[in-house]
Amino acid sequence: MGGSFNPAHEGHRHISLLALRKLGLHELWWLVSPRNPLKPAAGLAPFEERLAGARAVADHPAIRVTDLERRFGTLYTVDTLERLRACFPDVRFVWIMGADNLAQFPLWERWTAIFEAVPIAIFDRPSYSLRALAGKAARRYCRYRLPPRLAKELAGQPAPAWIFFHDRLSPASATRIRAQGKRTW
Repeated sequence: MGGSFNPAHEGHRHISLLALRKLGLHELWWLVSPRNPLKPAAGLAPFEERLAGARAVADHPAIRVTDLERRFGTLYTVDTLERLRACFPDVRFVWIMGADNLAQFPLWERWTAIFEAVPIAIFDRPSYSLRALAGKAARRYCRYRLPPRLAKELAGQPAPAWIFFHDRLSPASATRIRAQGKRTW
C-alpha cells in the first residue's frame, strides 16, 4: 500500500487491518513515498517525519512501514512494483488502495501496467464508491473483478484481477487532518 502518509492516520491502519484479515496476507507493507507526482509538494511534511508518523500509527506486527521507494529511487508506482517483483521474485504481491485512488487511477503513470502486473484490492472510502466503480479503470477491467468471497484467493490470481470491498468506512482523511493542523502520532 503506497502513499504520502501526510500524515498517516487511523484510516490507513483500518484499511490495512481489513486487508490483512480479508485477504489472508502474511504482511502488509506501507510504501511511504518521498513525493506523490499527482500532488503539490507544498504542504508535504519532510520524509523522515512522515515515515516516523507512519511507524507510530501502523503499530502492528504484520504492518511493515518501509522507505523502499526512496531507496529504489522510484517516483511512480509502476516502477516501484517492477523493482519489488525483481527483488522479491517468490513473493505474491497485492496492491492495496482506497476507492479514491481507483477513481483517479487513469492519471497514474502507466496505470494499465499496474493493473496487469499485480492483483489489486480496493477499499471503499466515504463518498467515492460510485465515482470509482463508474470510472475508466473499473470499466476497462470490469471483467477481471472478483467477488469479495474470493478475497483469500486474490494473491494467487494472475493479473489483472481485482476486488472492491464495501466495509465499515473510516472517516479519517489526511487532507482534513492537515487542515486542522493536527498530528496523528
